Formats: sequence, C-alpha cells, structure tokens
Amino acid sequence: MTPRGRHFFANPGPTNIPDSIQQAITHHTVDFNGPDFLAVYDACIAGLKRVLRTQQHLFMYTGSGHAAWEATLTNLLSPGDRILVIETGHFSESWGRMATDLGLEVETLPADWRRGVDYAALRTALAADGAHRLKAVCAVHNETSTGMTLDLARIRALLDETKHPALFLVDTISSLGSLDYRHDEWGVDAAVGGSQKGLMLPVGFSFTAVSEKGFRAHEASHLPKHYFHWSRMLERRHRSFIGTVPIALFYGLRESLRLIEEEGLDNVIARHHRLAEAVRRCVRQWSGNDGPQLFCLSPERVSDSVSSILVPEGSDAEALRRRVAGMNVALGGGLGRLGGKVFRIGHLGDLNEPMILGILGATEIGLRLEGMPHAPGGVEAAMAYLAETAG
Repeated sequence: MTPRGRHFFANPGPTNIPDSIQQAITHHTVDFNGPDFLAVYDACIAGLKRVLRTQQHLFMYTGSGHAAWEATLTNLLSPGDRILVIETGHFSESWGRMATDLGLEVETLPADWRRGVDYAALRTALAADGAHRLKAVCAVHNETSTGMTLDLARIRALLDETKHPALFLVDTISSLGSLDYRHDEWGVDAAVGGSQKGLMLPVGFSFTAVSEKGFRAHEASHLPKHYFHWSRMLERRHRSFIGTVPIALFYGLRESLRLIEEEGLDNVIARHHRLAEAVRRCVRQWSGNDGPQLFCLSPERVSDSVSSILVPEGSDAEALRRRVAGMNVALGGGLGRLGGKVFRIGHLGDLNEPMILGILGATEIGLRLEGMPHAPGGVEAAMAYLAETAG
C-alpha cells in the first residue's frame, strides 16, 4: 500500500525542489537564441558565478556531475599526464577510475575513510615531486559517501608552500550552495558542480568554473574532446554551452539563484550548519547502547550537507531504510564498500526544522521497529539544540 501524506526526501542528492522552482521549470518553450531567453541565460551565468565566488570562466553541459568531471579532465590534461587524487571515499575513487579510463596516470593519496586525509602526508607528496610530474591535484570538497569534507584553503596553502604548479581541481557537487566555497580566494583552477543538490534543481546540467591558469592549461591539452570543448564554447553566443540549451532548467536556475540571494548566501550556509548539527546531536544520542554512530570520526571534518551513519555490527542499514520508506521517508544508502553498513541523511537544499525533525523521528521509529541497538532520545536532543539556537 502506498503511504499517505507528504513524502520526506532525505537523500543527499537529488534534493527537494521548492514549489517556486517547480513552477519556474514549467515555463513554456522559447527561442533560446531570442533576446528574452538570452537575458535569462546571462543572468543565470552571473548569479552562478556569485555563488561560486568567482569572476572567471564558467562552462556548462547537459549532464550530471560525472559529465563535468569528464569535461574538466579532458579539457585540462593530455594523455599520460599524472594526477594526484586525494582519497575521501566512493566519489574520489570514481573520479580516479574515470581518469584512468581517459588515459591518465593516477596516483592516490590514501586516507582512512573515517578520519580523512593526513595533510602532512599531502605536503610530503607534493614536496617529493621535485620534477613536477603531478599535473593536477583532485579533491572532493564534500564526500557524500562518508559525510566528510576537505579543507580546500589548507590544500591551496600546501601547494603554495611547496611551490608546486599542479592544477587544483575540486568537486563541489554536494557542497556548492550548502558549504562555504570560495573559488577565486582559494586559488581553485577548476571546480565541477551540478544542478541537483544545493541548487535545488532536477538533475540536468553541470558546469566547471575555470581559472585563467586552468584555461591556459586547456589551450595546451591534448585529450580528445568535442561536445565538452571549452574553446569551441567561447565561439558561440551562449559562451558557456554547446548544443541546445536546457531552457526549462535555466528558468529554474534563475529562481534558485533568486531564492539563494533572497536568503543571503552566508545565511544559507549557516542554516545548513545548524540543521546538520541538529542531526549530529541526534546521532550522538543514538550511539549510546552501542547504537548507530557518525561514520566520520573527525569532528572538524564532518559534512554540513550529509551525515553518513554507521549501523551496529550485525545490523542491516538497508533493512532500516526499507522500514523507514514504509513511512514515506527516503534515506540514502551506503555506496560501494559501505553498502548495507551505513545509511545517509541528506540535509541540504530546501530544508527547515520541521522537515529534519520529521526525518529524524521516522528514523528513530525505524530503529525501534528493527530492534537495532540505540539509545532513545535522539530527536529530543535535536529539538533541544534547535531551540537553543533559534534566532
């Protein structure tokens, strides 16, 4: 039987789509070369740059974040180039596999998935590369599989300290519009992003923000590319796109950017932190009696857009997800090697206190019904924190 009532969606992406964005996407089809749409298009490019905090190049594609990954690698690098991928979890592994398939040599800086990268080890790796064979360092800002973040400013500082010229490539797919991101200030050479997470849109387009240094590398790159070719994009009126523009999504993006700017980007980031901390207070309470616990063990690295939660030994995270789905609540599952071991609560995008408390309440009911060890009172802990921090 189909559960009644409102569906509570707590996947870490795609995310909830606000009603006003849904309505904007229903805009009738228009000539994407006409002046009315070009005004919308230009406003979207300018607004997205404000969210990225950049004044540099922006290139867009019809496709998910994986499309932006491939576009970025093929536009910046040449066959046989060596790159360093900082291990953070499932998605850093995926990025590395893609690079290998594209003919690049991939070196991985290994890290404990629960504690994160050793920045001293990163410095050692950069300093040891005196011949500068590493052409790029790839970093996933917010790893949704493990619920962990990287300190991008610190990575840029290490590149500068070691005087390493490698390009700094960043995945912002699940961080942009949710966590603090400063493209120009942090000296990022290429940042990939997508529509379906902090921007609160359906899956449909992705993009790369590119520094001047990155664009110079593009001009010297030799990996094959056609649809993703940045220089060809600059020859078109839509200077960030090749092919037919996804018109409806740009009307949605205009509304998304309006909502973000109405709230204020700093306030958006603060809201995400507050709701994320409420989830963490809840999970820390559950962790009593050998219950579920945050997968990330480094408090300073926990994500404000998704919490990955490790279930007790012998418990089944997928059984819990099925139980909660019966209450019309969708939780994220474990990815790759974490399948069945963790469930994930996405707390990004269009979200407020009642929504997150409903998700946590249903999850706590699920823990009881599944007989999964936990300490009760998690929702109360979240409520207490939200009351203490109410504006």
